[in-house]
Amino acid sequence: MSFLHDLRVAFRSLARTKGLAVTVVLTLALGIGANAAIFSLVRGVLLRPLVNSDEERLIYIQQSAPGISPGEVPFSVPEIQDLRAGVKTLSSFGEFSTVGFTMIGLGEPREVRAGVVDGSYFDVVGLHPVLGRLIGPQDDGPKAAGVVVLTYRFWSTTFKNDPSVIGKAVRLGSFGDRSATIIGVLEPSIPYPADTEIIANIVTSPHHLSATMQNGRVHRMTELFGRLAPGVTLDQARAELRTVYAPMIKDHPDAYSPQARFQIDARLLREQITSGARTVLLVLLAASGLVFIIACSNVANLILARTVRREGELAIRAALGAGAGALRRTLLAESLILCVAGATLGVISARPLLAVLARYASRFSVRALDLTVDSSMLWVGAGLAVISAILLAFVPRLPSANASQGSNLASGSVRITGGTSRRLRSFAVIQVAASFMLLAGASMLLKTLLSIQAAQTGLDTRHVLAINVPAVSYGKTPEQVVDFYKESMRRIEALPGVNKTAFGIVVPWRDAGSFGPGFEFSADGHVRGPGEEDPRAQLRTISPGFFAALGVPIIAGRDFNQLDDQGKEKEPVVIVSQTLAHRMFPNQDAINRHVYWTDPVMKFIPGISTVPHRIIGVTADIDDEHVVPGPCLTVYNPFEEGPIFGGRLFIHTSANPYSLVTPITRIIRDMSVDQPVERAATLEDVRAEVLTPDRLNTVVFGVFAAVALAIALVGVAGVLAFSVSARTREFGIRLALGSQPRHLLTGVVAEGAVMAAAGVVAGAVSGYALARLAGSYFLDMQMPSAAPVVASALVLLAAAVVASAVPAARAARINVTEALRSD
Repeated sequence: MSFLHDLRVAFRSLARTKGLAVTVVLTLALGIGANAAIFSLVRGVLLRPLVNSDEERLIYIQQSAPGISPGEVPFSVPEIQDLRAGVKTLSSFGEFSTVGFTMIGLGEPREVRAGVVDGSYFDVVGLHPVLGRLIGPQDDGPKAAGVVVLTYRFWSTTFKNDPSVIGKAVRLGSFGDRSATIIGVLEPSIPYPADTEIIANIVTSPHHLSATMQNGRVHRMTELFGRLAPGVTLDQARAELRTVYAPMIKDHPDAYSPQARFQIDARLLREQITSGARTVLLVLLAASGLVFIIACSNVANLILARTVRREGELAIRAALGAGAGALRRTLLAESLILCVAGATLGVISARPLLAVLARYASRFSVRALDLTVDSSMLWVGAGLAVISAILLAFVPRLPSANASQGSNLASGSVRITGGTSRRLRSFAVIQVAASFMLLAGASMLLKTLLSIQAAQTGLDTRHVLAINVPAVSYGKTPEQVVDFYKESMRRIEALPGVNKTAFGIVVPWRDAGSFGPGFEFSADGHVRGPGEEDPRAQLRTISPGFFAALGVPIIAGRDFNQLDDQGKEKEPVVIVSQTLAHRMFPNQDAINRHVYWTDPVMKFIPGISTVPHRIIGVTADIDDEHVVPGPCLTVYNPFEEGPIFGGRLFIHTSANPYSLVTPITRIIRDMSVDQPVERAATLEDVRAEVLTPDRLNTVVFGVFAAVALAIALVGVAGVLAFSVSARTREFGIRLALGSQPRHLLTGVVAEGAVMAAAGVVAGAVSGYALARLAGSYFLDMQMPSAAPVVASALVLLAAAVVASAVPAARAARINVTEALRSD
């Protein structure tokens, strides 16, 4: 009952200082709300179980070749067959290939991203249908009927949960066309390894049934999943995979180059899914922790200052026999009321904040898309409230009964002891230090973003409209497909405001990675050194006028024209990038020299010729893989020769590019009603979309830094304001003795600058130590450069000086007579 009495007394006491109470509650709400939201995000993405059955036995098998590609390398069918035959620690395997389909027959013609799977895939990954059935062993084999399963998100967003889609027939196009029937809808689950709209059986992709796919060891396009056998650990499976894999490399040296450094590994699927988001979420958690530290330090300053003002009251209670426990319980009651109110408001604000952060985190992990608020947020809020209350209750120094015998019982003035002053300044320095770390991190991200945005791409991004018009080959010969694009470009160029229209197979940046690390090639006179491999280049198929449409100059030679495809007896020709020409023909003219493909995978790609091609032109580099362009090796084929994958149209216009979308769509649909026309965007907007994760990083951490800076500056100003009020008599005496007001102003401002400088130094040391510690866990962790660190320090120091100006001006305006009477 005594503590309930303390709570009632504390409530009445806080009601008399509404301004302080509101400030404390709002500050704590900010710190607790941010931490509750971030913790829920981390828990939902990194710790929440998957919906997959028996997920602790579900693994993802990784093949990698760090010598040529930083990511995973898919498996080929012969490799999978060897693993199936030799690995006994896995009870079953599931295969998944990512394929782009054109889908016709279910609403608007569309381009869809699909997973092509074998009959054991869904059993291995442990997923279930919410409607109909999934693909099973009966759907395997070249004579099976084509079947399709819709992913839950695609079904719910595109078809509004319509159950009548089951049983409908569609036509799928990719390396040939197949008909298929929709047999089910997959339960809500993490779309991995690719965010697909549909999942189909192998027979829907004719290329998967071809001899090149079945027999080509270097024809790698399949991801592999496995189930640990009963009683088998992940380490045992990993060891056996490596044991089986080693003879594969030895027996097929042509398929595993030493330079590529092929290797195999395995990890739990949940770890694989969350790996991309782990670093950014832990950094977010650290940032929110710093905000919490700043908020608690600020509130501690406010509570400490209030306690100093109440020393007379506390001294009287101590003199009347109140023990330290009773006084501390009173402070705990007040802190608990403030912290519970702050936590309640923080949890309420955490819900919309979590929704915003989930959209941000979905750029790094698809798990964030399905994040929901659960009871963990309440527990986090309650835990932070209790921690805050205990910390704040034990911050102030309590007066003893002996100390209460002095003048403080009768005096209403504020006296700051040396210990209290040091604690006030220490809390202010802690706030500045934490703010400096956040501000330096945000400045580094901002500097990186600005440098990326300022990078010159070499393309006329503002006036070029890119549209996905994927090739539909159903009932058409390759020549008829080319003729379709030629006629569509001719009609589009007749539209008002259109300067040039061209064909390509990738949209810069948006379709990055479509051809992996490129393909090995060679050229006239090129000789490999001992142990070396041929260089790799990207392959692009384009129409005449492609470079003019994108605003890229041809440096030497000429563009493609209609005479380059006048029969089989004509010598095949190509255009190459400037970097390729300089590398393969240093100090020579590349025109009329020859390049040719040497990569063994080329024999598996339809329409690719490995005979020497004569170079007729050299163009400026177009780095369509990276938003910050670098030197690139690219070989451009005329689209009459092919291959034609994807299908993208580029329209250079002097008008508003988006005003052309409707007439262009009408033109293409008039030519073919089943032709998908999608994702129209200027190259400027495409690049901005690709940069969205970097921009979101900057915005999110910038908001954290801005909030932290605002709280820290309020803390510095509060400490100085309290110091000025406590030193009123001192300032009055100094003015009476002839000191100039500007000297008082300068002294108070200097005091604020010293606190800010100490905070910057402490923040720099702490930040460096934390970065070194984090670097031992996160290999991609980088130290910020000097520019953002110095800029952050200057911003903090300048802001601290400005924040100090108000209490400094108050000190300079002190009335001498009133100051001398203040005691």
